[in-house]
Amino acid sequence: MLNIKRFECNMLSENCYVVSDETRQCVIIDCGAYYPEEGKAITAYIKTAGLTPIHLLCTHGHFDHCMGNGYIFREFGLKPEVHTDDEFLMVKIQQQVTDILGVRIDLDVPPVGRYLTDLDTINFGSHQLTIIHTPGHTPGGIFFYCKEENTAFSGDTLFRMSIGRTDFERGSYQQMMESLHEVVAKLPAHTTVFPGHGPQTTIADELRYNPYLTQVSHPETF
Repeated sequence: MLNIKRFECNMLSENCYVVSDETRQCVIIDCGAYYPEEGKAITAYIKTAGLTPIHLLCTHGHFDHCMGNGYIFREFGLKPEVHTDDEFLMVKIQQQVTDILGVRIDLDVPPVGRYLTDLDTINFGSHQLTIIHTPGHTPGGIFFYCKEENTAFSGDTLFRMSIGRTDFERGSYQQMMESLHEVVAKLPAHTTVFPGHGPQTTIADELRYNPYLTQVSHPETF
């Protein structure tokens, strides 16, 4: 069984998740910890629970999901893993802050440890995460999906009753719609979705109530 702990991070209220199982191995997804107390809270949880982090995963390369990568690298020696199509974002995380927020922030940015593709899987403990490529918010946006636990981490592709913006660099509304309709809507209706911002949701609820998905047919929800 997965244990999922959410931490709300930085000035954009980004969700970082520490995901573990009975083996006490864990993965850290989207570490946006910017303020010192955020990183300390994540470390305290990991140490108190006796967890061993083995992957630092990024659903995409936007700065608010990567602000804590340097902290995790210093604490646990893990380098971020992100889809290869977001390499252009990972090499300019600090510039993203200036472009989007209009301020200069010095960030400790470690090198990427592995660029992922749709064919890769993430293994930890007794569980496996598969990668579902969902371009639109960014070219390399991905879901991390655990089939056995009916759980998905959607980054900024899908929110509760909404979707991520597509007006950032190399975003695409058309690709976003294709990702939502062709990929997201094919997940089992009982899949619980943990997004990059805001509360969790389910595929069933999104198909019924999300205005971007209400026209999608899904045999499990009708």
